[in-house]
Amino acid sequence: MTMVLASIHIYPVKSLGGVSVPEVEVEPWGLRDDRRWLVVNPDGTVLTAREQRRMLGVAAVSLEDGALMLTGRDGSMLQVEAPVDGDFLPILMSRLNGVRAAGREADDWLARQLGDPVRLGWLDDPRRRTVSVDHGGLAGDPLNLADAGPLLLTTKASLVQLNSWLAEDSRKLDGEPSAPMVMGRFRPSVVVDGSDAPFVEDTWRHVQIGGVEFRFAEQCDRCVLTTIDPLTLISGKEPLRTLARHRRRDRKTWFGIRLIPVTTGKIHIGDGVSIR
Repeated sequence: MTMVLASIHIYPVKSLGGVSVPEVEVEPWGLRDDRRWLVVNPDGTVLTAREQRRMLGVAAVSLEDGALMLTGRDGSMLQVEAPVDGDFLPILMSRLNGVRAAGREADDWLARQLGDPVRLGWLDDPRRRTVSVDHGGLAGDPLNLADAGPLLLTTKASLVQLNSWLAEDSRKLDGEPSAPMVMGRFRPSVVVDGSDAPFVEDTWRHVQIGGVEFRFAEQCDRCVLTTIDPLTLISGKEPLRTLARHRRRDRKTWFGIRLIPVTTGKIHIGDGVSIR
C-alpha cells in the first residue's frame, strides 16, 4: 500500500487546541504558524496543559500576518494581532528569548478562560531558538516554541495497534474494554496512512512528504498530557498505562517520531510519503 499524508495539524499557541488544515507551508523551524505563541505564568514560567488542562479547551486559529483568533469553551472569541513591536516577556527559560507580550486585553481574556492570571506571548523570530543536540539537532537548526522538535509524525497503523493493545489489556485489568484513543491525544503535526507495520516509523531516518524532505531527530517520549481527553478535558490512566506495558524503554513510553525539515515547501493532504 502506498503511504500518504493523511492529515496536517497546527497548534498556533503552545498547549492550546489546534486546527487541521488541508495544506501548509513547511519552514525551517516547522509548519507555518505552528507554535509561535505561548502562555506564561505571572512569575515568568511557561504554562502548559500538563499543569492547566483547561488550555486544551481554548481553540486557536492563525489568521493573516501572524494574527490569532482565540475561541473559548464559553463561545467567546478574541482576535489578537502579532505584537511585532511589543515588549519582551521575562521568561524563566534561557532558551526562550524574543517572546513579545500580546497585551492586556489578550492576557485578561485568556485569564478568564483559564481561571488564573496569565500572559500571552508571541515568538517574533524562530531563529532565536535552536533544536538541542540532545534532541537530534544540528548546529543552526531553528525551532518554533515546541518542546523539542519542529514536527511530530505519527502513523495510523501505530494508533490501530495501540488501541488493539488497549482493548485487550483493559479487559484483563478492568474487566471491560477501554474507549479507543483518538490521534488528537498525541498532538501530531503530520499523520501518515498506509505504513507497512505499526511503529515502523521508529526506523525511518529520512522522510519525504510530497516534495519536502525531513530528517529523523528522535523518537518521541510521551507525557501525562496524552492522558487528558481533548474534548472532555477529563484525565485517566490511558494511553500511558498501555504504552508502558508494550512500549516502555529507558523508563519512558514512546509514540511517534520528531522530524526536522531539510528543505522547505508546501505539503498537502494526499501527498505521497517516501522513506530512504
